[in-house]
This record gives sequence, structure tokens and C-alpha cells, in this order.
Amino acid sequence: MSIFVREMACQELVELVTAYFDGGLSRSDRRRFRAHLRGCPHCTVYVEQMRVIIEATGRLTEEDIPAEARDELLEAFRGWHEGRAAD
Repeated sequence: MSIFVREMACQELVELVTAYFDGGLSRSDRRRFRAHLRGCPHCTVYVEQMRVIIEATGRLTEEDIPAEARDELLEAFRGWHEGRAAD
């Protein structure tokens, strides 16, 4: 791994955890993700909790969510990312 690879922050790991489990991370991001886990016990626990949740619930697709519930979730989280960046 290059010495110029940017370390991954906890917030970034949280944002990428779904892509990690879905196999959607680039090779570089996957390396950074795993390197972060080696040095961060809190994120290691978080990722393990997410793994257990995913195994317990199976794969939920957009089609599995009733339209009304989907709309409520989208409204609840609209702007969440932008709002968090302002903190």
C-alpha cells in the first residue's frame, strides 16, 4: 500500500459500511476500511453489529418496503447528510 494513501476516519467508515458489505468499495477503499478496523476497536464493534443485523434480517430490497414507509423514510433523512456536515 502506498504511503500516500489517506487514512479513513470513523465517519467515513460509517458512511461506507453498506458498500463494504455489498462489495461495492474500490480495492483502495477496501484496504483503507480494513486498515481502519485494525486500529479502531469502536468501529470494529460497529461493523460486527452491522454484520449481525444484516445476517438476522436478510437482504431488504427497495421493492420490499411499502411505498408509504419508503416516502416517510426519505422525508426523515432528506438533508441529513448536509445537516451533519454543518455540525
